[in-house]
Amino acid sequence: MALTGSPDYRDSGLEFSKDFVIGSATASYQIEGAVQEDGRGPSIWDTFSHTPGRVVNGDTGDVADDHYHRLDEDLDLMKRLGLEAYRFSIAWPRIQPLGSGAWNPKGLEFYGRLVDGLLARGIRPIATLYHWDLPQALEDANGWVNRDTAYRFAEYAAHTVEALGDRVHTWTTFNEPWCTAYLGYGSGAHAPGRTDGADALTAVHHLNLAHGLAAPEIRRAARNEPDLSITLNLHVIRGDHSTSPEARRRIDALANRAFLSPLFRGRYDADLLEDTAAVTDWSFVRDGDTAQIHQPIDVLGVNYYSTVTVKMWDGHSPRSNADGHQNVGGSPWPGSDDVEFEVQAPPYTEMGWNIAPDGLEELLVSLHEQLPGQTLMITENGAAFPDRVVESDAGKRVPDAERVDYLNRHFTAAHRAIARGVDLQGYFVWSLLDNFEWGYGYTKRFGIVRVDYDTQERIPKDSAYWLQELIETRATPAPPAP
Repeated sequence: MALTGSPDYRDSGLEFSKDFVIGSATASYQIEGAVQEDGRGPSIWDTFSHTPGRVVNGDTGDVADDHYHRLDEDLDLMKRLGLEAYRFSIAWPRIQPLGSGAWNPKGLEFYGRLVDGLLARGIRPIATLYHWDLPQALEDANGWVNRDTAYRFAEYAAHTVEALGDRVHTWTTFNEPWCTAYLGYGSGAHAPGRTDGADALTAVHHLNLAHGLAAPEIRRAARNEPDLSITLNLHVIRGDHSTSPEARRRIDALANRAFLSPLFRGRYDADLLEDTAAVTDWSFVRDGDTAQIHQPIDVLGVNYYSTVTVKMWDGHSPRSNADGHQNVGGSPWPGSDDVEFEVQAPPYTEMGWNIAPDGLEELLVSLHEQLPGQTLMITENGAAFPDRVVESDAGKRVPDAERVDYLNRHFTAAHRAIARGVDLQGYFVWSLLDNFEWGYGYTKRFGIVRVDYDTQERIPKDSAYWLQELIETRATPAPPAP
């Protein structure tokens, strides 16, 4: 089908069906705080953020948005904004402080109150079991490089679903295992901050295996019939057709097919193994592992923010490394040191990521073609911009026109993908609240609700009201007045 509408994706009045779910998303370490309360154990992000030099300004998630103590306030806010669904994550160390052994009833009680509070307000609970906060005790035993962690995750998943599994609509095993493996164990930009390419690839496999082990446990433990999901941050890879095909193939193998192929095809592709042979021999993959990973899922979650552009490095000219991630010395691309990431054309968000709504349409259509019949969900999409608070007699307002424009263009991309036959069932804006943005601390604001970190005051931004109108009318609104 030919593309219709404005070439810059600034369409308005696009209608979404009543079945198309629109919500927002958060992650436990980024918003909860209360890291030493009610039996919660330490996570790798507690350790990492308290290590000098790891996070901008020495920021930590100790308090964050204080969501743990402000649960009812935040649930009421979601209700006022009309969210149809809320995607949240469960902190493993709050449920099981050491990652094995004793369970923490107070942790399960908190998430039980969260789920019940959502349902009471007519909001669909979408639960992610792992959004990067591994119990530190498991990292002390070698973390995701240790095969045993995959089995511990399956036990944690089963216990959590047994406790909450009659009330949760969708269970997502992992959020962005690419980040866990490559940024946590390869580049060192994320917790636990390790920089070993072989460890990163080992972690890739053990994360895949953990999903495969947990999937049947979730289906067994659930007392309703929830959807089963995993969320991937798949890369849209671009480059000049004459100089970059090899570079694009290599990054596609590492970023995308290292997860898609075992999940949906029951194998690791030969070119991935060949590209990384000098890094590892992949002996950590045992007989039967890929069959275990190859479990049917109901929904594939898609996180999208920007694109990357690559070419092969000539070995002589200064080498660009504009892959969109903090450069802390290690590489998130094991076996591809000769691939160069080029600076992309503006405009950019405050993260330095290019704004390319056409990349979202391209990704969704590509997945539809690769995985016929697979239901997709946009589980994260949003942008950081330098917001400002405007005070008047009417109260406080945050006129975030850039974020409204960003969301309008990406909802347009989603609408165009649906028109091209993609089975896209929903869209979750990242993020509901400004929060702890990992290695960037509190210097980047993604929220559609501003959080004053000194007072914990919540101020819905114009983007929140734009989203509210979209949910109410089922059509993309015009931007608000300046």
